[in-house]
Amino acid sequence: MSDPTRNLISVLVTGIGGGGHGEQILKALKLGTLSYNITGTDMNAHCANRPRVDHFAVLPAASDSAYIGAVVNLAKEHECVAIFHGSEPEMLELSRARQVLESEGLYVPVNPQRVLEICQDKAKTFCHLQAHGFPVPEFHEIASMDDLNSVEIFPVIIKPSVGGGGSSNVFIAQTRSELEMFARYLLELYARFIVQEYVGTADQEFTVGVLFGSDGALINSIAIKRKINNALTIRSRVPNLSGRKELGQTLIVSTGISQGQVADWPQVRRQCEAMAASLAPLAPVNIQCRMVNNTVVPFEINPRFSGTTSLRAMAGYNEPETLIRRDVLGQTIETGFAYRDAMILRSLKETLLEF
Repeated sequence: MSDPTRNLISVLVTGIGGGGHGEQILKALKLGTLSYNITGTDMNAHCANRPRVDHFAVLPAASDSAYIGAVVNLAKEHECVAIFHGSEPEMLELSRARQVLESEGLYVPVNPQRVLEICQDKAKTFCHLQAHGFPVPEFHEIASMDDLNSVEIFPVIIKPSVGGGGSSNVFIAQTRSELEMFARYLLELYARFIVQEYVGTADQEFTVGVLFGSDGALINSIAIKRKINNALTIRSRVPNLSGRKELGQTLIVSTGISQGQVADWPQVRRQCEAMAASLAPLAPVNIQCRMVNNTVVPFEINPRFSGTTSLRAMAGYNEPETLIRRDVLGQTIETGFAYRDAMILRSLKETLLEF
């Protein structure tokens, strides 16, 4: 009998342009030990990662009624066994169409809609965590200027309740006048937004991946202590004028681009594993958090592969390949398998496209 790990494994990775998690999945697969035939897609033909895949196709937007049909046809054309989503709009559509895709024999590591509905709404995320006994920052959902009366603690983070990927439209307010200024702006853009207490310090910020199989079993977790020190990693930075010395001299909101130290971090990982498990996920979950007095305080949960997927793979924690080995090839994966400690930093890279 032939060894399936020695044959080309055909996979489809969507959304490989734009620096999102699709690009990260592609990079991780390229770092894997299996041999892949990778079909990559994007909405735009001018895609920097086009030269890195074996086949490239332009797909319609996820909101297009033709999207799922186009994905299925492309997967069939290239005999793909798995589809990895590379953007959040595609994640939503593939989750809705999961039964259809699985009936075509395709493995789709995407969380159920019930998980997405919680995690893609920050207020629902905090309510879920509170209901399960986990600590969260003090928070208030704001739909009108009158709702600001409930906010009494400063400084605060102000951001959209839904959307706002890449830390867009996220602000720090240290006074009521700043809060009101940002609130007026955000209420012009969104029906509602969230105000949450600023907690901890940037040197104790982590991004934590918790990996679940398609049967809901916990496979492993990994934490990166973020190094937030440059234009790639800092969204906003202001002097701390709040009088709360425990928050440090500077208040910082990080970007969606993470780098830093991969290590065991058992106290962080165990708390995040419990938080993630409370969602009963069937695919990867990523938790953004700060450690405050030995307690993990989360500020966001992304129900998908992380923007640090390739960094983790560099340390020997290759999530997409682990799922392929376990859920597609049927291999036994050791729960809590070891990976190495490493400091991994990021920079920009240019790509010349020739047509």
